[in-house]
Amino acid sequence: MQSIGSPLMWSLFAAFVIVALLVDFFAMSKQGAHRVGMREAAVWSVIWFGVSFVFMGWLWWYLGGTGPDPVARDLANGKALEFLTGYLIEKALAVDNIFVFLMLFTYFAVPAEFQKRVLMIGILGALVLRAVMILVGAWLISQFHWVLYIFGAFLVFTGVKMWWAAGQEPDLDNNPALKWMRRRIKISPIYDGEKFFTVVQGVRMATPLLLVILLVGIVDIVFAVDSIPAIFAITTDPFIVLTSNVFAILGLRAMYFLLANVHERFHLLSYGLAIILVFIGAKMLLIDIYKIPVAFSLGFTAVALAVTMILSLRIPPKGTPGGAYPFGAKKREEERA
Repeated sequence: MQSIGSPLMWSLFAAFVIVALLVDFFAMSKQGAHRVGMREAAVWSVIWFGVSFVFMGWLWWYLGGTGPDPVARDLANGKALEFLTGYLIEKALAVDNIFVFLMLFTYFAVPAEFQKRVLMIGILGALVLRAVMILVGAWLISQFHWVLYIFGAFLVFTGVKMWWAAGQEPDLDNNPALKWMRRRIKISPIYDGEKFFTVVQGVRMATPLLLVILLVGIVDIVFAVDSIPAIFAITTDPFIVLTSNVFAILGLRAMYFLLANVHERFHLLSYGLAIILVFIGAKMLLIDIYKIPVAFSLGFTAVALAVTMILSLRIPPKGTPGGAYPFGAKKREEERA
């Protein structure tokens, strides 16, 4: 499969990701467990957005966007547009991740000062998972072109399913993964700082924080299955696919804390994401009949997100969903009844 990624470009990108993660880890260890405020989240969100656009500008320049060769300029413009579109789509789909993370943290009553560490571990897992899935997906597409049709049909199905599920609160008590873990793991009813294991009355148990980490990993897998095919509808260049995914994920934690307190205001956003998934799936299914321009895909995604966000602010929710229970609270309430 053709790619613009030279060994130098791959090496520079890998070095950047490693440095970014080390800086993040250093900052987190220095700050310790603390509640992330809106101001801190907003600053880091702006930083990650800025870094992503600087990378896109560097990519455009490196490929000859300012040079005299018209072929190089066309390549640079095309790849920069592919990166921007892929980044925006992955960023939009990450919003759904954020809402699920918020639901998990509420259900398990995860203290705000511990959420930062959980998200950091989740981001590390997501980076590794996405890299593996992208490389496997790129290989499959290069060997079997018809895989694109499977991806497209899956995205259409997922989009329709997301539309019908929008506004409904998932029932975590009946979640198969959670029920399986509860049957096989001794779980402490209380937290013990940021520890994953604790001792209660002489018995070693997992804390609810470990359970949350495992569920966040499962959520990463589920959403990666949606988002990876989506980016392949924009470009099959592994370098663009991976870099746009990684930059979207690196800013995920800051975006979570930025949106955590305002998520209810964007109650219609899931409908917009569902429309985007159906559109991208249709784009894949039509790839051998008509190739929808990347610029149109970018515009469609931006408009769908903007319209649903504006409508969310103008149209109040029909009803407030049932409150989420902290860890074990629902069970205790039922026992009292």
